[in-house]
Amino acid sequence: MAEDSTGLLERPPLSLYVHIPWCVRKCPYCDFNSHAAGESLPEAEYVAQLHRDLRSQQPWAQGRRLQSIFFGGGTPSLFSPQAIGAILAMAEEEIGFADDIEITLEANPGTFEQAKFAGYRAAGVNRLSIGVQSFDTQQLDNLGRIHSGAEAEGALEMARRAGFDNINLDLMHGLPQQSEEEALADLRRAVSLAPEHISWYQLTIEPNTAFYSAPPVVPGPAHIVSMQGSGREYLALQGYGRYEVSAYSRPGLESRHNLNYWAFGDYLGIGAGAHGKVTLPGEGRILRTRRTRAPRHYLALPLAAGGQDALESPLVNEVATEELPLEFLMNALRLVRGVPVGVFSARTGLPLQALERQWPTLEQLQLVQPLGPRIAASSFGFDYLDEILQRFLEQP
Repeated sequence: MAEDSTGLLERPPLSLYVHIPWCVRKCPYCDFNSHAAGESLPEAEYVAQLHRDLRSQQPWAQGRRLQSIFFGGGTPSLFSPQAIGAILAMAEEEIGFADDIEITLEANPGTFEQAKFAGYRAAGVNRLSIGVQSFDTQQLDNLGRIHSGAEAEGALEMARRAGFDNINLDLMHGLPQQSEEEALADLRRAVSLAPEHISWYQLTIEPNTAFYSAPPVVPGPAHIVSMQGSGREYLALQGYGRYEVSAYSRPGLESRHNLNYWAFGDYLGIGAGAHGKVTLPGEGRILRTRRTRAPRHYLALPLAAGGQDALESPLVNEVATEELPLEFLMNALRLVRGVPVGVFSARTGLPLQALERQWPTLEQLQLVQPLGPRIAASSFGFDYLDEILQRFLEQP
């Protein structure tokens, strides 16, 4: 990327993503970088490599403190509270924490993980994301999950007793042969537990999954549209505002970590297969980073202090100037309210004219809101984000 053309390219907020790539067993719908754990985990070795990984990327923090940390996977709750605490301690030492940092850990509802909730809270985790997916016994079996609906309810209760006052429940809809009433029953059961946040997303059949090789019978498009409409209406009536494609929360309790992603903020990614985004404003450059996916290969990476290995890695790519408008929109338009118009130039270094050529056509099609004071899809266009992006690319 050339020197920023507006002089407005700035350092956005900084987050940290930590990938723990192991799970008890691979779910048939999952295309994430996850691997069955086997009888033992190289926990200590992995934590040490995470430390080397973060230290190698430390120069990219550029004096910023971390606003949020997210432990994803896999199943991060397979790691002990002591290991999670060690990772947090090294992140605070190497980079530093904002006073109000949000620290999220994904956890399964199983009793093995529940027993560690208090330890995670004591280690500094202040937001828990529990992968329920469904409360229905048959659907849990269809999805290859190893917990029951009762265990899912017990997990939230255990999290409350452990001191968590900010909890997300992950739920899926459009499940094999699922009716609209069954999808709403899952939502009602989730709401009865009063989580602060609900992620409610559609099952999609992805390549390189067991479901892709042997696809289940799922509801058709018309049923999905009706199911989603009823679910969104119900969640709104229960006080959960939709702020992103699949995310609903109580007022003021949106995921700060995910908001930073969608607003084209920066984040360091450490761990096997982790991705990151880094802005180098003094050089007018935006980098995308990624780490090798296989855990054994990641553990063997030669990572030294000082950042030079990270800077010279073939797994670091500069985002070309001509790609920035689309990359920005792919993120920002996922937010119901979009982002303030000034964020585009501040985060990309490009003048607003880079969007203005295509915007009138999109506006005429009622896919987007007028450009300013925010960059956002229309209420109609929000359900057709792929269409917006495709038409944006087609315009001269």
